[in-house]
Amino acid sequence: MAIVISGSVAFDYLMTFPGYFRENILPDKLDKISLSFLVDNMTRQRGGCAPNIAYSMALLGEKPKVLATAGIDFAEYRSWMEQNGIDAAYIREIPGKYTASFFVNTDLENNQIASFYTGAMADAARFTLTGLPRDEVDYLVISPNDPAAMRKLTDECVSMGIPYLFDPSQQVARNPHDDLRIGVENAHAVFCNEYEFDLLIKHTGLSAAQIEGLVQLLVITRGENGATVKAEGREYLIPVVPAARIADPTGVGDAFRGGFLRGYRLGLDLQTCGQMGALSAAYCLEQNGPSNHFYTKQEYITRYRTFFDDGGTLDILNQP
Repeated sequence: MAIVISGSVAFDYLMTFPGYFRENILPDKLDKISLSFLVDNMTRQRGGCAPNIAYSMALLGEKPKVLATAGIDFAEYRSWMEQNGIDAAYIREIPGKYTASFFVNTDLENNQIASFYTGAMADAARFTLTGLPRDEVDYLVISPNDPAAMRKLTDECVSMGIPYLFDPSQQVARNPHDDLRIGVENAHAVFCNEYEFDLLIKHTGLSAAQIEGLVQLLVITRGENGATVKAEGREYLIPVVPAARIADPTGVGDAFRGGFLRGYRLGLDLQTCGQMGALSAAYCLEQNGPSNHFYTKQEYITRYRTFFDDGGTLDILNQP
C-alpha cells in the first residue's frame, strides 16, 4: 500500500526582483493598488505541490503515487518523475489543455507575489479516488488543487474511511469557506504556514484550539522561526536548519512536508519528523526551483547529525 499525494502539477515561472516589495506598497492606498515590477531574470521549472512533496519523499526512499491532472506538454515531466521514483500512473493528461502554470516574483527578502493559472488542473475533479484500487491507498494528502477536486476528495475519504492530511495552503484564499471547514473537521492532520493558518481560522470560524482538538496532528511552518508540531496535547518546536546559501524559497514548504511525511510513515517520533522536514526544506532553499535539490540518503543522515542527535534512528533510511 502507498501514500497518495493529490494536488497541482504545474510548471513554475520563477522571477526575481532586485528590491523590496514593501518599499513599493503604500498602506493607505491598498484599495487602489497598481504595481508592476521589472524583474532581472526568469526560469521555467517543474513544479506543482503534489510532485514537489513526492520528490522529497522519494529522495528518502518512499514510493509515493501522485493523483493529479496535467496537460499536453507533460510528457517530459512524467518521464522525469518516473526516473526519480515517483509513481505518475494516476496523473491524467487532458487533451487540448496545457499543464497549470505558477508565476512567482521573489524580492530580496524572499517575499513572494504569485499568480496561478489552472490549465488542466481545472479538470482535476473528474479523476478522484474512484479510479484507484482501494488496496493501493492507505493515506491521502490533499494539497492545493482545483477547489472542487479538493472537496470531492475530502468527501470520498470520509465515505471510504481513508485518513487524509488536509493541506489547503495557497487555496485558503480561494476555496469555499464551508469546504475548508469540512476539510478540517474530518482530517487526520492539517498542515499550513502561519499566515495561512490565520486565514483558515478566519474562513472556517474555528478557533486555533478547536482546530487542534479536531485533528490528530497539526503542523504550522513559520519561516525563519521554524515550525510547530502539535499532537495529543503536546507541542514540538522545530528549529530551522541553516542553509548553505539561499537561492529560491519556491517549494520549500512542500519539501518540508515531504521530509516530515517520510519520517511519519516510518513511525519516527514527531520531533524527528519535524527536523527531517526542516532539513529537507534547507536542501530545497539552496537550489533554484522546487525539485532541483538532490542528496543520497547517507548524505542526508550525515547532515542531519551535524544539527540533531537522532540516536541512530535515521539508520532506518538505509534499510531495504
